[in-house]
Amino acid sequence: MKLARVLSVILLASMVLVACASSAPSTSQAASASTPVVQVPAASLAQANHLLICTDFPYPPQEFFNANGDPQGMDVEIGNEIASRLGLKVQYINSVFDTIIAAVTSGKCDIIISAQNITTDRTKQVSMIPYFQAGQSFVTLKGNPNKINTPLDLCGKAAAAESGTTEADYLQGTGDYAGKGLTQACVAAGKQPINVVVTAKDTDALQQLQAGKVAVYSADSPVAAYYTVQHPDQFELAAGGQVLEPALEGISVPCGQADCTNAPLTPVGQAVQAALKSMMADGAYLKILTKWNLATGAVK
Repeated sequence: MKLARVLSVILLASMVLVACASSAPSTSQAASASTPVVQVPAASLAQANHLLICTDFPYPPQEFFNANGDPQGMDVEIGNEIASRLGLKVQYINSVFDTIIAAVTSGKCDIIISAQNITTDRTKQVSMIPYFQAGQSFVTLKGNPNKINTPLDLCGKAAAAESGTTEADYLQGTGDYAGKGLTQACVAAGKQPINVVVTAKDTDALQQLQAGKVAVYSADSPVAAYYTVQHPDQFELAAGGQVLEPALEGISVPCGQADCTNAPLTPVGQAVQAALKSMMADGAYLKILTKWNLATGAVK
């Protein structure tokens, strides 16, 4: 199947489900049939007996829709299992990544599971519970026509990344990379800055590469690897497959304060953390990561 067709299926599913709640079955029947790990106060939830999870679809293999429009991926299975262990039904709210924190803090969902790197800026706005580790990678067209063999080979060329992501910050020198991003490194080396193309959705950034408008598409390392494995005739990893800026990813929970930096976890946050710890203790967590070939990103 050609990539254009794959992307059209993904994007169609996204448009149908944007801003809508998508039900997904639990991955653990045993957990749902037993006593919840922690009882979540009903008043703490956006919707009674439900765990609403904000996620930016698609971002495979962590979150994407199958041919039937059902959510799947590593993050989805982790969310399913957490909800199951809390005795709650799970629903996914498809959210734009650049405004996903505003979605959770305004009560549209209870938590975020969406490949969010833990950054200083984000931990001021929400509490973040570490659950995975990944880095950044560059994807180029097959044959590496722009000869991107090192990060600095991007100097003077164009790169695409989704708005609000660590990748966009790293390329531009914004957020936690203020003044010390890759484009600043280019200038310091006497080279031209990078032309960073920031897109609303991750699939838009990938399409920029597919159309030959940029030299590379930048994404989290699991996502970059996924596309090169699924479409080896079209894409390959640039910069020698180097994984840049490894960082923890976190499950985000509102803290109920203006600054969440040192705020204690709310009852929902405590419950999610307890469920995640129980998954790690009995092996369910590692089983999910292994299924998606992401066990190297496991955290303790």
